[in-house]
Amino acid sequence: MIRRVQPEAQWLREAMRTNLWLVPAAEVVAVTLLFLVTRAQDARAYDERRTLPSWVISGSADAARQILTTLGGALITVVGVVFSVILVALTLTSTQFGPRMLRNFIRDRGTQWTLGTFVATFLYAMLDLVAIGPGPHGDFVPHISITVTLGLTMVDVGILIYFIHHIAMMIQLPQVIAGIARDLDRAIDAELADGARRAGRDAPLREHGLGPDTATLRGLLNHAGGAVVVPSSGYLQFVRRSVLIRLAVEEDAVIQLHHRPGHFLVRGDRFATVWPAKAAPAVQRRLSRSHITGPFRTLTQDVAFAVDQLVEIAIRALSPAVNDTFTALTCVDWLSESLCRIAADWDPDPVCRDADGLVRLITVPVSYDRLVDRAYEKIRQASAAMPAVMIRQLAGLVQITHAARHPDRRAVLLRQAEMIHRLCEETVPEPHDRADVERRYREVLAAHAAADSTAGPSSKRG
Repeated sequence: MIRRVQPEAQWLREAMRTNLWLVPAAEVVAVTLLFLVTRAQDARAYDERRTLPSWVISGSADAARQILTTLGGALITVVGVVFSVILVALTLTSTQFGPRMLRNFIRDRGTQWTLGTFVATFLYAMLDLVAIGPGPHGDFVPHISITVTLGLTMVDVGILIYFIHHIAMMIQLPQVIAGIARDLDRAIDAELADGARRAGRDAPLREHGLGPDTATLRGLLNHAGGAVVVPSSGYLQFVRRSVLIRLAVEEDAVIQLHHRPGHFLVRGDRFATVWPAKAAPAVQRRLSRSHITGPFRTLTQDVAFAVDQLVEIAIRALSPAVNDTFTALTCVDWLSESLCRIAADWDPDPVCRDADGLVRLITVPVSYDRLVDRAYEKIRQASAAMPAVMIRQLAGLVQITHAARHPDRRAVLLRQAEMIHRLCEETVPEPHDRADVERRYREVLAAHAAADSTAGPSSKRG
């Protein structure tokens, strides 16, 4: 089942997740409120000279200060040492997995909760320490708060054990690749859900046939459109389609984008074309509200980014410096699984309409052909004289061919199989290895022929 999440909400959620301050800040606020509650209970017990329960730690002010000072120093030392060692391990690991490994560490919820819990406990201990002081009935010692501090410290010990285990599992190669594959599946779900939502909304509007059709508008944009340039350089991370549609309605215009999320924008290059041209200055002035750029790519509206991550790990594994064929095979397996879904359901609509059914925005979606090329070409180019990788790629093409519903999509897969077959003939010297690759290639041809014979002339694009 595909969850329908608004693209802007998805981008905001991703942006809020990719940091190390939000969760720790929330935990700091929580323990501050907790301290106010326990401090009030301590003050009430002190003023009324009540006997505290037996499980509450008792002692003098000096003993309390010593306990809290020791705990605070130990907490901040442990978190500093543990995170320093783990960052070194992740830096070394990123040489094989790529620099995005550190970003995955930052956006990991286990990392954020661990850091936040240690920092929050440290702050709570310091607040307890400050609360100790003279009073009308002798030294005021927040016994309940100190007991809570020890309880939080025990929780920190458990979280530390979990965190070490979690990181040890997270940096293992299969876990990294499977995690990226899950991100790719979620990105595919989000794009399919957004496409289904827009298709359901625009279907009755499209039947009205109001205004020029898309082909006519493209001609007008090419010959009489006004240019809108990029205001600042960086990777295009998110496009607010609703803002652009509303702006086009206000100016009674049509906007055609020339870039999609994931592209690198250079300041001054053409970002969009507007027709009529007189509306271009107004669109240019308000362009900053319609898109977001940054120093890196994100998964929001950019399915190709997750594909590129898996491909990057695979070609690093195939490099002479690493020479890890099995890692590349794992990446090919996960790419094949995702491409099966794309071959069956991927059909992005570049046209966005307003409430009256008029075309207002023409986008640049990533095509099925392009996704297949990105998933296969670089790995194929890096796998010369490596029959194991060729065989696994061909096996994946067999699976994707079974999932593809349209002849045009199967033709793209067949072209990839032919290129792998030629690479084998040119770079694999061993006859038995070439025979194994040839056998897999014949399976692709057989799957292609079987799909064509069963689909018939009435097959439709999936």
